[in-house]
Amino acid sequence: MSKLLWIVGIVVVLITVVILVASFSNKGIETPEYEVLKKYGDVEIRKYPNMLVAKTSLSNNSFENAGSNGFRTIANYIFGGNEGNQKIAMTAPVVMSMGDSASMYFVMPKQYAKDQLPKPIGNNVSIVEESAKVLAVLQYGGFSSDKDIKKNCEILQQELTKQNVSTKGSFMYMGYNAPWDVVNRRNEVAIEVKWE
Repeated sequence: MSKLLWIVGIVVVLITVVILVASFSNKGIETPEYEVLKKYGDVEIRKYPNMLVAKTSLSNNSFENAGSNGFRTIANYIFGGNEGNQKIAMTAPVVMSMGDSASMYFVMPKQYAKDQLPKPIGNNVSIVEESAKVLAVLQYGGFSSDKDIKKNCEILQQELTKQNVSTKGSFMYMGYNAPWDVVNRRNEVAIEVKWE
């Protein structure tokens, strides 16, 4: 019996180590630089610069129904599914626009100019420049779902209303982790704000 307990204990320790290594493996992934202009409790008002993105349209604005298809489409592009068979480094976050015309995009690494990126194969991915904008952002942890996104969008909107901050456009979801990351997960909801 004690031999079985030792084996179970070793397996549990190994699984824990693998999970922790996987969870910290994305720490070197490039993320966009931004400036925090103001904070209202847990809400940050952030100024983002222009960014080049690889973008695809989604069939609907449900994270659970359309998110994985959008992710696979763009991941295919950066993993070599392009005219040059060129691999492009993964960045974070993956951004999903939750509006009527839902879309998903990956920010391209800063080293690239638009004409340096390989052309996508087909017309389901486009390389576009997202203009500089100011976003109100609320961060939360755990695994995300449509319910979590909706709840956090409502919390964000309530705080912005309380602070008399006007918004424009639709909410966005920003995910920073690989699906296998179990701890220290970072999710954010955001919306563009009118800021002087």
